[in-house]
Amino acid sequence: MIPLVDVVIVNWNAGVHLHNCLRSLARADQSRLRVGEVVVVDNASSDGSARDLQAPGLALRVVRNSDNRGFASACNQGAALCRSDFVLFLNPDTELYPDTLRITGEFLSTPGAQRFGIVGARMVDEQGSPRISASRFPSPRMYIGGMTGLDRLAPGLFPPHHLRPQHLPSSGPVDQVIGAFFLVRRPLFNELNGFDEGYFLYLEEVDFALRARRLGWPSYHLADARVYHAEAISSAQLGPWRHYLLLCSRTRYMLRHWPRPQAWLLTGLSLSVEPAARLVAAALRGQALNMRATLAVQRAFLRWLRHGRPTGPPPDSCISTRQVAEPRHVRPALTRRRPA
Repeated sequence: MIPLVDVVIVNWNAGVHLHNCLRSLARADQSRLRVGEVVVVDNASSDGSARDLQAPGLALRVVRNSDNRGFASACNQGAALCRSDFVLFLNPDTELYPDTLRITGEFLSTPGAQRFGIVGARMVDEQGSPRISASRFPSPRMYIGGMTGLDRLAPGLFPPHHLRPQHLPSSGPVDQVIGAFFLVRRPLFNELNGFDEGYFLYLEEVDFALRARRLGWPSYHLADARVYHAEAISSAQLGPWRHYLLLCSRTRYMLRHWPRPQAWLLTGLSLSVEPAARLVAAALRGQALNMRATLAVQRAFLRWLRHGRPTGPPPDSCISTRQVAEPRHVRPALTRRRPA
């Protein structure tokens, strides 16, 4: 019997990428993994990306939120409308290759797949070259290395969070597959009560994968299943707010899963060493706007530590996306070796 998968796509200002994602899904070979329903949850986009959506041959449902509920919450919202054997959480800036679902379905039908609760694919760039597809579970040493730059000076002692493509040449078990293509068994998703909505953005899939592992359901990276991933199409629009949300999610993860002394030690470094390093780097480059943005992020982060989870931009809008010149990764139509 061919397994059935429902697809949940959370959109926030993804532009033409969302339409390309749906078209690639409609063209995918479903001979070994059949698509039941496609649910697009739009988190109050302002760019018109959720208008006139089409997925020929697929059952498409669009849910429009009046405000941005956050990624984890919107994923749960979409999954609540699904009933299939599997749920595939797919980023709007991805495109499937014609054989992606077929290869995934073939793997799911093997006896070895039965012990894995989460399956991810190989992310590729415009030329088809591998991108980041899986990561290690965060550790104190990993975060210290990232905060201080020691991960670049001594990667053996301070390993990076993400596994580089050269470290992931073939299929196999991993700590965590990235959330751009995140296939979950429905019973596991229900048992974990979905994603933790205390994460507004970032690390929600890491938290989910760790909780799944503790229940005896590890993750598997399927190297033969390729997915084009444009990367950071929505998050790049956040400017310095992106770092604020990362700080909040990182701290929540540490407090949930690490011993309290370690978690609070790293939180202290997040309030001292990390901003100091950012301020020094910005000063050396003469980036006054980046210095002001770093201070604004830290003030907002301190408020979050006192009051709880982030539910949107900081209350006083102290972090404006215009405060710092960050590169924009949102691009128009691309000429590349993407899925046909």
